[in-house]
Amino acid sequence: MHTPSGDRFPNRLITTASPYLLQHAYNPVDWFPWCPEALDKAAREDKPVLVSIGYSTCHWCHVMERESFEDDHVAAYMNSHFINIKVDREERPDIDHLYMDAVQMISGSGGWPLNCFLTPDGRPFYGGTYFPPEPMGNRPSWMQVLQHLTHLFSEKREVVESQADRLIQAVRDQQTRHFQMVQFELASEPAITQKTVDHIARQIMEDRDQIHGGFGPAPKFPRTMSLEFLLAYSAYTGRTEPADHVRFSLEKMVRGGIYDQVGGGLARYSTDPAWLIPHFEKMLYDNALFVDILSKWCRYQPNLEFKQVIEDILIWVDREMSHPKGGFYSALDADSEAIEGKFYVWSENEFVALAGEEADLWAAYLDVTPEELGRRKYPPSPI
Repeated sequence: MHTPSGDRFPNRLITTASPYLLQHAYNPVDWFPWCPEALDKAAREDKPVLVSIGYSTCHWCHVMERESFEDDHVAAYMNSHFINIKVDREERPDIDHLYMDAVQMISGSGGWPLNCFLTPDGRPFYGGTYFPPEPMGNRPSWMQVLQHLTHLFSEKREVVESQADRLIQAVRDQQTRHFQMVQFELASEPAITQKTVDHIARQIMEDRDQIHGGFGPAPKFPRTMSLEFLLAYSAYTGRTEPADHVRFSLEKMVRGGIYDQVGGGLARYSTDPAWLIPHFEKMLYDNALFVDILSKWCRYQPNLEFKQVIEDILIWVDREMSHPKGGFYSALDADSEAIEGKFYVWSENEFVALAGEEADLWAAYLDVTPEELGRRKYPPSPI
């Protein structure tokens, strides 16, 4: 029997198995899991649907829950004007993929928490990621979004329907564009030619960061699949420049803050271009992919530093990510006691006390400054 949290009683999510949905089981929001009952209710009452998607270790999902979904006033408005559905992206990647495509088309970017608004029959017409409790920069508050969409749905329904039709067609076009029928004939060229492979390699290399390694601006993800392609391309063609970027990128990551040099394990991404400040959650699949690319590099060219990192990650997986009954945990949360990175961030005094007489040496080796140790402000990211 479940008991209330303080003076709150559980909503429908209390009967689910998902850790993420259970985190929201005592919200005053009248959440549904993804189910026919929710969509039937939306159709019967002619209300728009909010699908809010996240996962159990998502920092900004936790932030938005504390700021908005636990607020009685906000919850009352949501319950009155919307049918509210919570989705765990790790449990329903199909739903996440569909509405992520829609939100990326609307806003040009995506991430979690993913908040997508639907017509009663399930067609998306608006969406975004994290919305703050008060307007911030060019980002409206959550209540402003809710009130605007309520007005739009009730007073300008034709605009909502038109937007939903265009958006769902665009999503369908994008998803089918990746699949083309290939006619196999003896005289035809192969589906993938050397010209195609060269073009892909050039496209990836054009996006490379030649100063810090990896690809693109912050927030920076390891993008191990792209690195693996470049390594295979170098091995196949004999061209060394792509492999040089792979080695350079891996060195920058394993020597930077995205890699936990004390406890082992790779963080999900870096909030800055130089791999210094991580977003502190660690995902099992990210580390599996990182071990894979490091291992392939060591087959391509022996590297004792990478070999040690492989061993350290596997030790970390065995120690912290392995369940006693033989399975694996999928992720470690970015938050400790509701503070992002609290478990990982050291104060200057803590570092100096532990390092002792070698504090200056280690500070120089790890590029440690007082700002990095305790007083740096972590920039918000909706990812």
